[in-house]
Amino acid sequence: MITLEQLLRSRDERAAFQQKMLEEYPDKTLVSFTVQLPGPEKRNQWSAQVAEAGVDALKERFGEPSGTRDKDTGFEAYWLVREPALEAKRRCCEIEEKHPLGRLMDIDVIRKDGPVSRTEVGLEPRKCLLCGRPVRVCMRERTHSAEELLQQIEKMITVYGIQKINA
Repeated sequence: MITLEQLLRSRDERAAFQQKMLEEYPDKTLVSFTVQLPGPEKRNQWSAQVAEAGVDALKERFGEPSGTRDKDTGFEAYWLVREPALEAKRRCCEIEEKHPLGRLMDIDVIRKDGPVSRTEVGLEPRKCLLCGRPVRVCMRERTHSAEELLQQIEKMITVYGIQKINA
């Protein structure tokens, strides 16, 4: 279990790490992967499965990661790619939209002037796992309980595991 303070510190450290990578490789686009799970527990069997699935999906598109960090606040993986930022974002959004666990993946594409938004590539904001409304609205209004979200996540991961076994 992690505290809010640890989570916020980790986000700041991740942003600094990302900025350093972009400064060291100014001719590249940075793809940053983390697992999205609600609640204070960021390292468990679910997050491990999502991390493995996300890295595998990103490897298919961009090759081996340029670096990984396995922290108490969650797993992180990074790719430095030559692909233009908008094209990389389209490809990453495709994973988030089409992969069975894609909704549990946070794949950011970052260029020198900051992250590329979904709207820049013609996509709508991410949808809620439970009701399909924009996720930010549900988060702000606290529409769903953590328990409801975790039940949906468990279903998604279970179905994915069964599909993987049967493949």
